Order: sequence, then structure tokens, then C-alpha cells
Amino acid sequence: MAEIVLDVEVREQSGTGGARATRREGKVPGVLYGGPRGPVSIAVDEAPFRKALYTGKLLGHLVTLRHGGESQPVIAKDVQFHPVSDKPVHFDLYRVDESRPIRIAVTVHFTHQEASPGLKRGGTLNVALHEVEVWAPAHQIPEELLIDVTGLEIGDAIRIADLKMPEGVRPASANLQAVVATVTGSSAQASEDADADSAAQVAATPAAT
Repeated sequence: MAEIVLDVEVREQSGTGGARATRREGKVPGVLYGGPRGPVSIAVDEAPFRKALYTGKLLGHLVTLRHGGESQPVIAKDVQFHPVSDKPVHFDLYRVDESRPIRIAVTVHFTHQEASPGLKRGGTLNVALHEVEVWAPAHQIPEELLIDVTGLEIGDAIRIADLKMPEGVRPASANLQAVVATVTGSSAQASEDADADSAAQVAATPAAT
């Protein structure tokens, strides 16, 4: 089961006024969505909510929502923050069925950049997608997708089809050729590569007799 438990209460007042009143009480307002039931306005004490948030295991993970004597699995999909104080001011939870896959965005991270010849020659890793949407069982959502860039040269691209997914996880996009990242170089590097290729071709051409 989930590592994080959120004890919530149902808010009687919804809308902007109700949310402000909730914050004055030291709580964070939120909404519970999904499933056969309609949206429900809820609130959680700010201190435990912030503690759960800063573990890094709240957003995009399966957690337990507890209200009274009942509990249910949910996914925390969004948290909004105050632009100045950076305090959480609102959150969205979604009801889930642990046995069914859900569609969710997972962050991508890149490894072994020191083993990429293109990057070692001064190329740049140009990231097009910082997150990739996947279908995953609610209890097996990956924390991240690791992409190994070993051996990549300038001009090489990594596509969704190239990603190694954990067991039971699959891409949500129908376009598996969508580019996740490319190794790009400067025009000077491109010119140097062209010169090197030309020199190699000349060296490989048999001398005329």
C-alpha cells in the first residue's frame, strides 16, 4: 500500500471564498476527482501535507486518502504554490483502482553523459520532452525514466520508442517516433565533422595510376 497517508476533511464551502477560509485555518484546500463519484472539496492540515510533499513521494505517486474510518487509494496529480511564499495553496487528488493502469506523466533523467562522444566533443543535450506520459499500474508508477546516452554522437536522437520501460509500463503516446532528446553541435563542429569525413574519403580513395 502507499507510504503516505493524507488525513482529510470534507469542506462545506467551495470556491475562492471557501478556499481562503480554509487557508486561514492553517489547512490546504483541495479537490478529489475521478471514479463514479463527483468532485468533492476537501482540506488537509498544512504541516503534514508539506511534510508529505517534500518527501518527493507525493506528486505522481499512489497515496492513501483517509477520511474518518474509511480510506482509499488516490494519486496526487497537481499542487499549486503561492508565487511569493512558495506555500502550497491547492491540490488535486484522483481516485484510482490499484488493479487498473492509469495514464500519468513521468520525469525523464539522463545518465552516463560522460560516455557520449558527441557531448565530450562539446555537443549539447537538447531535451525536447522533460516528461513522458505512460500507462502504468497505480501501484507500480516509476519515479523516473532513465535514459542512457552512452555512445551518442552529435546528430543522434532519442525517441520514445528507444526508452526502456519497467515491466508493466508502456508509452501512452501513439507517436513512438516523437523525439525525447537530441545531441546537437555548433556550426563550427558540423564544419569540422564534414572536413574530417572529406579527409577520410580522400584517404580511402585509391591513387590513380
